[in-house]
Amino acid sequence: MKYMTSAEIREKYLSFFEEKGCKRWPSSSLIPDDPSLLLTSAGMVQFKPYFLQQKHLEAPYIGTTTVQKCVRTNDIEIIGTTGRHQSFFEMLGNFSFGEYFKEEMCAWAYEFSTEVLGLPAERLYFTVFLDDDETIEIWKKLGVPDDHISRLGEDDNFWRAGPTGPCGPCSEIYFDQGEEFGCGSPDCAPGCDCDRFLEYWNCVFTQYDGQEDGTLKPLPKKNIDTGMGLERMAAIMQGVQSNYETDVLRSLVGVGEKLTGTVYGDDPAADLSLRIMADHSRAVAFMIADGILPSNEGRGYVLRRLLRRAVMKGHLLGLDKPFLNEYVDEIVSLMGHVYPEIVENRQLMGRIILSEEERFGANLRQGRAFLDDALAELEGTVLPGDQAFTLHDTYGFPVEVTRELCEERGIQVDMDGFGVCMEEQRNRARAANTKDAEAAWSTYGGVMAEILEAVGPTEFVGYAKNESDARVLAIVKDGQQVDALAAGEEGRVVLDVTPFYAEKGGQIGDVGALAKDDAVAAVLDTKEPEKGLIAHAVKMMEDMPEGRIQVGDTVRAAIDAPRRERIRRNHTATHILHWALREVLGDHVKQAGSLVAENRLRFDFTHFEAMTAEQIAEVERLANQKIMENHAVRAYETSLASAREAGVMALFGEKYGEFVRVLDIEGFSQELCGGTHVSATSEIGFVKVTSESSVGANLRRIEAVTSFDALAYMNRVEAELKETAEELRVPIFDVSERVAANAKQVKELQAKMKRNRQGLADDAYSSLLESAVQAKGGFPVVIGRLGEADAGQMRNMWDVMRARMSAPGAVVLAGEKDGSPILLAAGAPEAVEAGFDAGAVIKAISSNIKGGGGGKAAMAQAGGKDASGIDAALDAAREMLL
Repeated sequence: MKYMTSAEIREKYLSFFEEKGCKRWPSSSLIPDDPSLLLTSAGMVQFKPYFLQQKHLEAPYIGTTTVQKCVRTNDIEIIGTTGRHQSFFEMLGNFSFGEYFKEEMCAWAYEFSTEVLGLPAERLYFTVFLDDDETIEIWKKLGVPDDHISRLGEDDNFWRAGPTGPCGPCSEIYFDQGEEFGCGSPDCAPGCDCDRFLEYWNCVFTQYDGQEDGTLKPLPKKNIDTGMGLERMAAIMQGVQSNYETDVLRSLVGVGEKLTGTVYGDDPAADLSLRIMADHSRAVAFMIADGILPSNEGRGYVLRRLLRRAVMKGHLLGLDKPFLNEYVDEIVSLMGHVYPEIVENRQLMGRIILSEEERFGANLRQGRAFLDDALAELEGTVLPGDQAFTLHDTYGFPVEVTRELCEERGIQVDMDGFGVCMEEQRNRARAANTKDAEAAWSTYGGVMAEILEAVGPTEFVGYAKNESDARVLAIVKDGQQVDALAAGEEGRVVLDVTPFYAEKGGQIGDVGALAKDDAVAAVLDTKEPEKGLIAHAVKMMEDMPEGRIQVGDTVRAAIDAPRRERIRRNHTATHILHWALREVLGDHVKQAGSLVAENRLRFDFTHFEAMTAEQIAEVERLANQKIMENHAVRAYETSLASAREAGVMALFGEKYGEFVRVLDIEGFSQELCGGTHVSATSEIGFVKVTSESSVGANLRRIEAVTSFDALAYMNRVEAELKETAEELRVPIFDVSERVAANAKQVKELQAKMKRNRQGLADDAYSSLLESAVQAKGGFPVVIGRLGEADAGQMRNMWDVMRARMSAPGAVVLAGEKDGSPILLAAGAPEAVEAGFDAGAVIKAISSNIKGGGGGKAAMAQAGGKDASGIDAALDAAREMLL
């Protein structure tokens, strides 16, 4: 076998299937276009509409081929403990949507393995489903001997989307790594738990529709879904035993060696840390580049957990300062030519990773404090498993770190209890999220999916038209398709053509009307329930009781044009603000969400601290400068590849198809955007930023208004300013100066009052201290009545008096708060040693104020109901102490 790099294997695979008639397709985002999935974990995810025949490839292509970036973290603790498990990996795939099937797929897999990769045929083994005789015969025709083919059961060689739905047998290809990798059993064969037979390619033949009664109904079109792990194939082609020894991952392991001064292979514990740091850093970089930001839930939590696990492993190897960006530099160098998003977002990745590492440093300190407290309160020599789990889950401490720290103090960790907590967490995760991408097949369906399959996508003409004639293709009411809507009824209407923009990309949906001679339906909102299908939420007008809109009707579809114009102004303004923010704050600024409504806009962006007033003003100035320069705004469609080559900015975290719409504001702003926009910037009028705030770690938000809404906002500000000026009796442009002068005067008066109060307090302290007498125990004691004071103020007075007493002594003080009496007794340690007991004093005298209380010998207090008894209480104290 000839040595091949990962890059060579990747390109040879794609080129091979291109030559067979498959269309090369870019990797999709790690954020799947499917709400049921947390992360993209297989190559087939982006092709579900094609598998379901909702979309179709254009001739001459017979299928697709991709290298898909994937993240799987269902069993994160296993990652790094073996040479085969990773959180991030690349999946080589080819897919057919009814064009080719078993015979072609098996022949091509065999040809690629033996002729392109040069794998020795005698070292290849094949598994098939138990009763899949057809595939066995295909392998035999290709020259595979009988003893290299084995049958495995449903768990290994039959793929299902769920209890029902698309399913079919699969055939896996294994590479024999040699007896030295095996278990020594004479029965060792593919499927054995040892490492001898390495499965590297799985060909899924999706040919059945599983029924509720367990029967398998043949699908009208049979599909191919294959996957080959790039890292596994690289291990084979490079003659190494572990994925972590392949070129890309070994280079990342090398980063860890350089940072820590360790040598990979010298120490198993250090090797584990180096593998985890290499794997997790790659996952973190790609997740951030695709728009995932650290958070405490969902995919953001997965990102944060991976990042913190990598940092913790670095700490085990002596790295106490941020280091992950060293890995990111190497990742960009190794993989940036294949995945341009990690190059484009390098600065952002670096800032977010550094911020998270610094934040986690504080968590580490808190975690150590938690462990110290837990060990201090521990009875016995075993730390409970739930506390070890809290350290793991809340503070990011891997359990091996907790064990190491405990062993230093002679403490063991209840690993069984920890295991129970971990299993409970896994069960919660499995219940909350679909484990494998294939399971998402079962989420498709529903009435809108059925309509899309029946009528195809809606033609949107709203970029150029505000109204158009259209035919009603489908009507949905209460979740069911119906033939018509009568007066007063509500439902969703699907047209063949529409000028109504469906809510997406932050822009709200259009409203308007669908009209025919005898009926009008008010369009209340417009959405896209299935990709490409536009649905109009309507209510039939009640003042036309005989009117109906029914399937097959031709209607006049007209949007609310003035409302759309306001939305257009706001949407183009978001692009100009994005440009201005990058000019002022830096290239790390990326759009991370937006709302474009008719009366305002909201723009979320990546940034790491609050903007200053000067920065906001400069952003506003730059944006308005571009607006008033009256730049032309042009939108055009092109391929995603061409747009990237031209340097067009893709919105952070957004997913795009093969063809995209570019918004070009005369050269200074070029972004991918499918929304509606003005034709020249001067149509916006002007933009006014109304607020800037935080919406999460590393995320900021500005809100703004444009055009008439900006004018209305400024008119409100002016009205408030005029009203304030009238109250202050100054011109409006002198308001800030007068307010500043008044504020200064108020501060001076407050300072004077404080000095006066302090003087009075000093007089009070002096007077009380002068009244001190010697108690029976030989210590000075002050017994006196205060004015209005609560318990806290009385305790503060005791603190001051104790410091000013000529010798350590005690006090018994009385005061009132809102007519209620309060007693306080307190003594210095020396007074307590000499016999003073504050608790006993309070107990003895509090009945005089019809109250009760208590405390310790050093301090006690009581409240009561009868302030007239204060003097009697103080007399009782004197009798007791003097």
